Amino acid sequence: MVNPVHLKTLLEVTRLGSFAAAAATLGYTASAVSQQMSALERETGVTLFQRSARAVIPTEAAVVMTRHAAKVLTDIEALMAAASRTQDTGSQELRLGIFPSLATYVLPRILKNPAWKRLGIDLRVSVAEPGQTIQGLRTGGDLDLAVVFQVGQTGFAWPNTINRQWIGDDDFRVVLPAGWGFRADAKVAADHLSEMPWIMHHPGTSDAMVIERLFAGCNLHPRVVAHSDDFHASLEMAAAGLGAALVPELALRNKPAGVVVLDVPEIRLARNVFALLINDRKTARVQLFVDLLAETLAGMRTAVN
Repeated sequence: MVNPVHLKTLLEVTRLGSFAAAAATLGYTASAVSQQMSALERETGVTLFQRSARAVIPTEAAVVMTRHAAKVLTDIEALMAAASRTQDTGSQELRLGIFPSLATYVLPRILKNPAWKRLGIDLRVSVAEPGQTIQGLRTGGDLDLAVVFQVGQTGFAWPNTINRQWIGDDDFRVVLPAGWGFRADAKVAADHLSEMPWIMHHPGTSDAMVIERLFAGCNLHPRVVAHSDDFHASLEMAAAGLGAALVPELALRNKPAGVVVLDVPEIRLARNVFALLINDRKTARVQLFVDLLAETLAGMRTAVN
């Protein structure tokens, strides 16, 4: 299913002729716009832009899609307005499972958004790691929607009654104690960090295995001084000078003083964020919440240094 948020972004990109200009108009980053257009290309199976260092040029498919997108978005707005007028006074409950960093930094922004309040949804939230949330979908039947993440090709599984929808990506970044003398956002080769002390995930977890393979491929063999699956604890330990850490950008929304973020080109890894929707509970309002979640996450993907 094509995401209406992506269609709205497509209209602005083709109108303005650049990802950066569309981003400024919509309140996103250029990277978020680029990712939305890549997602739309995956959803539709067609190439929408010829990309170069200086410009993005719409393909014929993009021009055709743009002509229809405006009408589709207008029809969606009319549909939702009609549905709102016929709804009874009772609120609709949405039982949401969500992982901690998304609940900490993204969900509050949604709850403060006037668009959320207009939906009239009575939200019930369960904050847990993806494995726990997926287990709840399987056995308890007490969730309508779960928002989870995967790192690499980690093997989460869910029932075939679940529909998976990509929400966005949360990139990992390398952080170091400021006292180590590196300039913020400095570009550093991975092998320069090999002999330094590191704060790593607990061994045996799916995330840890992906990171270990990535580091080994970069010839980075860290000297581990701590294990932590709590990104806030990792950041505070890094700020205190204990070691380097690999943390996602969402956690850097609360970056403590005393750490710097580096650009390590060999280390490119992200948490891929997905919404898991139970097919027989997938209503228009649930989908609108998912779209609002994707839009909010995309708007937050800004520089964190």
